[in-house]
Amino acid sequence: MKVLKGVVRPYAWGSRTAIAELQGRAAPSPHPEAERWFGAHPGSPARLDHAAGDLLMLIDADPVAALGADIVERFESRLPFLMKVLAAEEPLSLQAHPSAAQARAGFAAENRAGLAVGDPRRNYRDCWHKPEIVVALTDFAALAGFREPAQTVELLRSLAVPGLDSALGLLAGSPDEAGLRAVFTTWLTLPERVLADLVPAVLAGAVGSLSRGEDRFASELRAVLELGEAYPNDPGVLAALLLNFVRLSPGEAIYLPAGNLHAYLRGTAVEAMANSDNVLRGGLTPKHIDVPELLRVLDFHPVARDELMPAVSPVGAERVYLTPAPEFRLSRIELDGTGLAYASSIGFDLPGPQILTVTRGRIEVAAADGDTAVVECGEALWLADDDPNVTVRAAASRAVFFRARVPLAADLG
Repeated sequence: MKVLKGVVRPYAWGSRTAIAELQGRAAPSPHPEAERWFGAHPGSPARLDHAAGDLLMLIDADPVAALGADIVERFESRLPFLMKVLAAEEPLSLQAHPSAAQARAGFAAENRAGLAVGDPRRNYRDCWHKPEIVVALTDFAALAGFREPAQTVELLRSLAVPGLDSALGLLAGSPDEAGLRAVFTTWLTLPERVLADLVPAVLAGAVGSLSRGEDRFASELRAVLELGEAYPNDPGVLAALLLNFVRLSPGEAIYLPAGNLHAYLRGTAVEAMANSDNVLRGGLTPKHIDVPELLRVLDFHPVARDELMPAVSPVGAERVYLTPAPEFRLSRIELDGTGLAYASSIGFDLPGPQILTVTRGRIEVAAADGDTAVVECGEALWLADDDPNVTVRAAASRAVFFRARVPLAADLG
């Protein structure tokens, strides 16, 4: 087992306080800190504490010992999941991720076209899909999944913006996937001169609706106003009108499969995903947007907010978030060092690689061979397939950590 030092990704939308405070560092930080990666993605592999190299080098040196023979065969000697702490001070781009088949085809097509992997026009930087789950550490807000069109018709009517009448009529007449696709495509391809009139009119309509005491869509309207301030005249502001507003309390989660259009707005969370960096953007960003490819990837099937939230299975001190992703299974464990409220320790004996990321207090991990490690808040521990079984106990009055592992066949039914 190895203590991991995560790598910070300093995107502009990140927080100057959340990740620093999680680690007990001085805040605010000199630059925004958006994500802290704990994994073996080639873009930012986690460093090994008190040892040379990083996790990717460790796995590449002996994939079978690190991952187990089954995972080496199934996932081509790669650690199949990536674990992050995400801290959003400002909204992220409107985006979706491809399915496995779409990722393979897109990656091959861009290779044939001669696009370098680092080319900003590139959509597919690898050949893997990217389902993901986010578990809130603080209050967390997001837009995710296309709302039922009948509800969106009511929202658009509440804005009383004449420029939305054609979209309103289209959704009212075709309250299904076809209607959503038509409206989204129209809005994303509007000329800049039209957007320069329509987006401000929508923002004025949102202000008017809220001033009239609109309650049902108040959160959605405030989110649109926030996006309009951050990204003036961006078509993503209009697209946000079609999505569910999701507010998570600490411990709650959303799971985003392939094709789900989403944008994280603000908050701090733990994120687990397939080990990929494939993103198709639809707005709210200065980065490359490929509208035809995005439309090919998107799933326009309406989804309710509750459908995005995975079931949780309690197993002793562990709360397991159930998803169909074959690359990862994420769980939250809370331990009480005083022995009063929760279990004080938990044992892990499943095969395969695991990463434990501490988000409160600290933990002490003891292996069956006598080896021990202490993991501080904001850091993580790597457990290889060939490591002996371990017991984890709270090394503070209260410890919370997240466990990412590869699900067994029985986990997926």
